[in-house]
Amino acid sequence: MDFGFDPHQSRLRARIRAVLATPGVRRAIDDLAAGTGEPDERPLYRAIGAAGVLAPDWPAEFGGLGGGPMSLAVVAEELSRAGVPDTLHINTVQIVGSVLRAIGAADQQRRWLPRFAAGERFACVLYTEPEAGSDLAALTTRAEPAPGGYLVSGTKIYSLKAALCDVALAAVRTGDPGSRYDGITLVLIDLHAPGVRVARMPSLADEHFHRVELDAVFVPESDVLGEPGAGWAALTTALAMERTGLDYALKAARWYDTARAALTPGDAADSLADLGRHGARADAARLLAWAALARLEEDRFDPVFAAMAKLHTSESAAAVAEWGAALHGAAAAPATGRARCLESAWREAPGLTISAGVSEVMLELIAGSLSGSAR
Repeated sequence: MDFGFDPHQSRLRARIRAVLATPGVRRAIDDLAAGTGEPDERPLYRAIGAAGVLAPDWPAEFGGLGGGPMSLAVVAEELSRAGVPDTLHINTVQIVGSVLRAIGAADQQRRWLPRFAAGERFACVLYTEPEAGSDLAALTTRAEPAPGGYLVSGTKIYSLKAALCDVALAAVRTGDPGSRYDGITLVLIDLHAPGVRVARMPSLADEHFHRVELDAVFVPESDVLGEPGAGWAALTTALAMERTGLDYALKAARWYDTARAALTPGDAADSLADLGRHGARADAARLLAWAALARLEEDRFDPVFAAMAKLHTSESAAAVAEWGAALHGAAAAPATGRARCLESAWREAPGLTISAGVSEVMLELIAGSLSGSAR
C-alpha cells in the first residue's frame, strides 16, 4: 500500500479545506458546536454541497468530481477534522448513494444522486427489525403486490437521522422465500408518504435512533432497486462496503486529539504510557481503514479484510472514548468544550461496535475465513 496521496487527492484536500474555511460554512459549523443534543446539520450540508464536494467519487453528471473511494475518504477526513457531523453524509452519500450507483436504474440515479450530492435531500437506512436484530435474513417487513407497485407494512428500528431524512433504503420481503435469503427486495421509501410513522427511540448518544412504522405504505415499481426478490446479494455487498472502518477511525482520532489537548503538562507526564498506547491504536485504525479503501479503489474488495477493519476501528474508537472520558472525569461531570465532547463520545462509543455489523459477527467472519467455512 502507498501511504501517500496522489496529486488529485492532494488538490481535493486543499479544495475541501478552502470550502470549510469560507465564512458561511464556518459559521454553520460553529452554530452546531454551540448547540446541545442532536444537531440538524442539513443547512451545513447544503452550504458544503453548493461547492460540489460532498460526493467526489461520483460522476460529474450526478454532482461529483469523477474520483474514486479514496477521494470520498479524503473529503470525509477533512469534514471530520473541521467538526462536521458525519452521519447524514455516511448514510446519504456513502451508503444509499453507493447502492443507487451499483444497482439503481438510470432514472432512479438521475432523480436522487444530484440532489444527494448537493445536500438538498437526505437518506437513511431501514434494515434492522425488532425480532431480527443483526440477522437481516430474518426480516419480516412485507411488500404485498398492488396496482403499480407494492404496499409495505412492518417495523424498522435503530435508524439514525430518520426524522431528518426524505427517503429511506429499506429491505423488505416480496413473495414467499425458498430460503431465508430469497425473496428479499431493496426499495426506496418516501418518508413523507401516508402510512409512515417515525418515532424517536431512547438512546444514550446525542444522535437519536428512530423506530419507523410502515402501515400499507405505497411504493411504486419505479422505487424498487434491482430485481424483486434478489436483494440479498446487493444487501450483503452494501453492508460489507460500509466496513472500511474510516468513520470509526476518524472518531478515534478526533477523540484522542481532544483528550490529549485537554491535558496539562503534569497530566501528560503521568499518562504517557496511555497516551502512547491509545495514540498508536488510533493511528493503526486509520492505516487499516485506508488499506481497506485502497482495495476498493483497486476494485479488489475483500469482505474479510473489511470485517477486520470494521472490528479494529470500532473497538479502537470505543476504547479511546472510554479512556478519554475517564482521564478527564467527563463521564461524571460534563461541562463545556472538550469535556462535553468526551462525555458525548463516551455515550456514543458502545453503539460503534454494533452498527454496520456487531463485533461478534465480524469475529465470526474472520474466524470462518481462517477455517475455510466463510460464506
